[in-house]
Amino acid sequence: MAQEQAQTGIEALASRLAKLRAERDSLIAGLTGSVASGKTTLAAALADVLDDTLEVETVSTDGFLFPNSVLAERELTLRKGFPETYDRQALGEALQSLRGGKAAFPTYSHVTYDVDPALTRLIPKPDVLILEGLGFQPLSPPPRGMHEPDLLIYLDASEEDLLAWFLERFVRLWNAAREDPASFYANFLHMSEPELMEFAVSVWERINLPNLRENIVPLKQRADIVLSKTRDHTVTIAEDRLA
Repeated sequence: MAQEQAQTGIEALASRLAKLRAERDSLIAGLTGSVASGKTTLAAALADVLDDTLEVETVSTDGFLFPNSVLAERELTLRKGFPETYDRQALGEALQSLRGGKAAFPTYSHVTYDVDPALTRLIPKPDVLILEGLGFQPLSPPPRGMHEPDLLIYLDASEEDLLAWFLERFVRLWNAAREDPASFYANFLHMSEPELMEFAVSVWERINLPNLRENIVPLKQRADIVLSKTRDHTVTIAEDRLA
């Protein structure tokens, strides 16, 4: 039942995006929310539904994080994911270029935990681009600039659920690193699982939770569409301020 409800919510959002796309040449939809909220999974699910009738691309803002070397030089390594760790100018330029026909989008490797130039994608302008991730700022009042998304979607969930999903993902990537020594998570293979969980909780409390409260949650009030997600991954449209 929960899976059916989640699919219904995704289909409702996809339908809404398709209607918004019909009003213009193309649509760039920003999708944000906490670390571990499921933004990438949701973007892929939306693309699967929309792909039946539209050309859709999904891109993560993680590709616009400054490289680790730059973050280290600026003493921002432990603030990765905070607004100041993103190259917002480069992101804006990419969106503006895409509206003109095509653009290069850098890609972040969750294996090496850094931007990987070899993974850069050259994307021709699609009908719908879903830009998911962190690093967003409140959008301008409509009509919005060429360098901004056309709308911002906020994926909301409780802090308790977000922590649970974060820990599940951390352990999953840690286990996968046993077969991939190049993985960033291989750095933690010397830990026992209880030690790993304690470390992961400390990462959440020192980095992700402050970023959530200070920089991400405030975007909920400025988002055009707010989604609600429950522990069983049911997604529904809570608010549609464009209606």
